[in-house]
Amino acid sequence: MTDKMKNEMYELLERLFPITRSITGNGVRETFSIIQEHIPLIQHEVPSGTKAFDWIVPDEWNIRDAYIMDDDGNRVVDYQQSNLHIVSYSVPFEGTLTLDELKKHLFTLPEQPDLIPYVTSYYERRWGFCMAHNKMNELKDGNYHIKIDSSLEPGSMTYGEFVVKGKSEKEILFSTYVCHPSMANDELSGPVIATFFAKSLMDRAGSTKYTYRFLFLPETIGAITYISKNFDRLKNIVFGGYVITCIGDSGKFSYLKTRAGNTISDRVAMHVLKHITHDYNLYEFLDRGSDERQYNAPGVDLPIGSIMRSKHRTYPEYHTSADNLDFVSPMALNESLSMVERLIETFEINNIYICIKSCEPQLGKYGLYNNISKKDMIGQNRLIKDVLAYCDGQHDLLAVAEVINRPIWTVKSIIDQLLNHKLIKLAKR
Repeated sequence: MTDKMKNEMYELLERLFPITRSITGNGVRETFSIIQEHIPLIQHEVPSGTKAFDWIVPDEWNIRDAYIMDDDGNRVVDYQQSNLHIVSYSVPFEGTLTLDELKKHLFTLPEQPDLIPYVTSYYERRWGFCMAHNKMNELKDGNYHIKIDSSLEPGSMTYGEFVVKGKSEKEILFSTYVCHPSMANDELSGPVIATFFAKSLMDRAGSTKYTYRFLFLPETIGAITYISKNFDRLKNIVFGGYVITCIGDSGKFSYLKTRAGNTISDRVAMHVLKHITHDYNLYEFLDRGSDERQYNAPGVDLPIGSIMRSKHRTYPEYHTSADNLDFVSPMALNESLSMVERLIETFEINNIYICIKSCEPQLGKYGLYNNISKKDMIGQNRLIKDVLAYCDGQHDLLAVAEVINRPIWTVKSIIDQLLNHKLIKLAKR
């Protein structure tokens, strides 16, 4: 990872931050048009009213302006200052209300009185504003003029898709969501990491073992719609994968397991995190909260876990104006991208091998064993023997690495030596 790419990731996040995104609308399309400067993302439009299992794609929402004005003509709440000030999916409204009437439409965080909350109402028509609790307490009795210049009408929901073809049709799926305004960690860190990881894979198209699919979806309704449109294909070709979210802050890495808890995705993630950090948070599926809910739903059962740093809902900045550009950093994004690259390296090198020779080969004549037996040589010699002991056509390389408690990338270097000397071979699956 070069300093240039590290800075480019943060610069992309900065560009995307002020855009008003929701589960539909022009903000999502604008976001995708910027991402397309990095990867050839394909945009799909799903018409409002489309049925997706038990759900229906809602009408499209767009907003141009919204404010609350006092009797003196001051905008005491102004969408132009922060797009978090408007409840997402607020219907158009214009009128004058007393303070008591207005407060029925205001949302604050009394326990975090200086922050603006992020509030949505996708499936019930209403309007509302969000503001700091302390600012609300400063409002004086009187009349307030409210204007919400928005539209909520039949249109479409937009999602993005990008595929890097590999030698196999089996896919590793990465899913991230694009539907939050001005949320640096719980929104943009995922799409930014996915974009730059996809960009790095483009040069390897056709040479990777697996095919890699990247989905940029409105959370929940987007994943449900995508699964409903692609159910049979997903069931047949998805080998593993992850939801990428909340991955730009400086917290410890976190992994949320699949519903099964022991899929290849679980094994890969826990192995990598154990060997690159030694200290990470592990969550069970009962702690779910993002689109892993849909990929792991009964009957869907795709091996998709969630990769994060500070898990959603566990940090105080979550869904507030404090989840801003200062909460994420180029360094954290860089570390997260490196971790994701390790995940894929693990998938790519995780093969099954089998010994060619019966009994333990005479490693010394291959230059793999020191024929002088000394106490300080025992560990070095033992590692090669341990790897060989589990090249039995049954254990995949990940299992071997776990048994001998070494990173899979270290074990792979030993495998390469054994392959060069024709002591093992790739087992047929």
